[in-house]
Amino acid sequence: MTKASELREMSDEQLALSLKETTDNLFHLRLQAQTERLNAPSELRKHRRVVARIHTIQNERKRVAAEKQEQAHA
Repeated sequence: MTKASELREMSDEQLALSLKETTDNLFHLRLQAQTERLNAPSELRKHRRVVARIHTIQNERKRVAAEKQEQAHA
């Protein structure tokens, strides 16, 4: 399980890569859930939450960058 503190230590590129991998895994888990019996249904929730954490951290970084840019122009 990826913690938010671990995700915050990653660079933007690492976060994007982690998001892609997690999204791909989530897609395959959803397919598996529809076509056959899923061994661990809790994995769906775990992957969704990691995706949400990554999106939250990316949005925080964008907001901070925008605030810094505003302060530089003011």
